[in-house]
Amino acid sequence: MESKHERLGTPRAAGIAGVVFALLIAAAIVLVRIALPGGADGDDITVDAGQRHAVQTALALLPFAGIAFLWFMGALRQQAGEAEDRFISTVFLGSGLVFVATLFGSAAAAGTVLDESQQPSPFGRHFAYTLLTTYTMRMAAVFIFTTSAIGRRLGVFPRPLVVLGYLAGLTLLVVGADLPWSELVFPGWALVVGLYILGGRRPAGSRPAAPL
Repeated sequence: MESKHERLGTPRAAGIAGVVFALLIAAAIVLVRIALPGGADGDDITVDAGQRHAVQTALALLPFAGIAFLWFMGALRQQAGEAEDRFISTVFLGSGLVFVATLFGSAAAAGTVLDESQQPSPFGRHFAYTLLTTYTMRMAAVFIFTTSAIGRRLGVFPRPLVVLGYLAGLTLLVVGADLPWSELVFPGWALVVGLYILGGRRPAGSRPAAPL
C-alpha cells in the first residue's frame, strides 16, 4: 500500500517532470531548427562547425528529455489510479511510448550531420525531419488528446486547460510539418500542464468524474 507521503509526492513529481521535459525538448527543437533552417527540403545541406555543435547539443539533451517525459507520463497515469478508463489509458500509454521511440529515431537520423569526414546525407536529414514533424508530433497530439480527456473525466483539469489541450492536439495533428516551429506546441502544452500541477490547486479525485 502506498504511503501518504508517496501519494502526495506523485503530483509534484508529475509537475516537475513536465516542466523539465518541456524545457529540454524545446531547447533541442530550437537548436535543431536554428542549425538546419532549411528543414528537410533545404537546398544547401552543407553544415559548418557551429551548426554541428548546435545539433550535437540538441542530441545530448534528447535522452534526458525522453526520460523526463516517461516520468511525466507515469506520474500522470498514477494520478488516474483505479478510476482510469482502460481504453483511454491504453491509448495514452501507447501514444507516449511511440512518441519517445520516434523521437529517439529522429535524433539518431539527425546525427548524420555530425560526421565531419563526409558530406551530410540528404536522406538522413529528410528522414529525421519527416519522423519528427510527421510521426512524432502526431503521436504527441494523441497523447495530448488522451491526457486532456483523462483530466476532464477526473475533474482535475479546469475547462480552459482542457480546451487548450484539444486545440494544441488538433494543431499538431492537422498542421504537422506544414507550419514551421509547430513542434514547439507540444513542449508549450507540457509546460502549462506541469506548472498547473505544481500549483497544486486541486488534488486528483477531488470531484466526481465527468462523462466524456
